[in-house]
Amino acid sequence: MAWFLGIGITGVVLLTLSLIFDGVVDGLLDGALGSGLDGWLSLPVVAGFLAMTGFGGAIAQGALGLGAVPAAGGGAVLGAGTGWLTYRFSQALLRDQTAVTPTGEDLIGTSGKVVTAIPAGGFGEVLLRLAGQPVKFAARSDGPVARGTEVWVEAVPTPTSVLVRPVDP
Repeated sequence: MAWFLGIGITGVVLLTLSLIFDGVVDGLLDGALGSGLDGWLSLPVVAGFLAMTGFGGAIAQGALGLGAVPAAGGGAVLGAGTGWLTYRFSQALLRDQTAVTPTGEDLIGTSGKVVTAIPAGGFGEVLLRLAGQPVKFAARSDGPVARGTEVWVEAVPTPTSVLVRPVDP
């Protein structure tokens, strides 16, 4: 049983190292056997296989009273299942896509409120919603615009400023 526990503890140590060093050691096995095993030989998959093989074998030997060979076989089956689940989970995480990052161009045509009056030929401030979040921008307009006026965004000359016009009543 000590061998099985040693294998299980080795797997847990490898998993801890893979979390601490996050992929530094993974590159050592990239391209093994003509790239046929890429992902399958990643450190988390190998660590999961070793840990479950060791602990599964120890449980089979201690709780079920099996000999070393049947316990190793049972542990290897559990280890292969754990390795497969780890591989599938990591592939699902790699395929996860995030939403498109909003840009200033997404503001064109949106409405907002003037929070600091916009003088003729000068800058004021408007509160707009970008991706559902309120964001304050420096704003210019062709003419003066009073505080509290609803405005439309016509252009985005810089990442922090907009060109606006009052909404017609």
